[in-house]
Amino acid sequence: MVLKSIGVLSAAKVVGVLYAVMGLLLGLVFGAFFSLIPAAMNADGGNVPGWLAPMFGLGAIVFMPVLYGIGGFIGGAIAAAIYNALAGVIGGLELRLETPTRV
Repeated sequence: MVLKSIGVLSAAKVVGVLYAVMGLLLGLVFGAFFSLIPAAMNADGGNVPGWLAPMFGLGAIVFMPVLYGIGGFIGGAIAAAIYNALAGVIGGLELRLETPTRV
């Protein structure tokens, strides 16, 4: 079997959701990191506003999934369109599919 084309919108949706999930995971990591900044700065005698780190942490948790999702959607659409153009010229991916054996 040869994969001749990929649905651009379906690929964009799948990649967009995958990237949104990755953005959420990275947002949680960034949020945890930014929540530690006030304690570290106050221990050094630094003067950091108390609202600054939570805003960055919440911003990371909210905005990173959205931005990653949008970027993944656009990137997935572009990649699928490029694949479709190249598959018409050089051929598609060869797939070897097997039916599962029942035990």
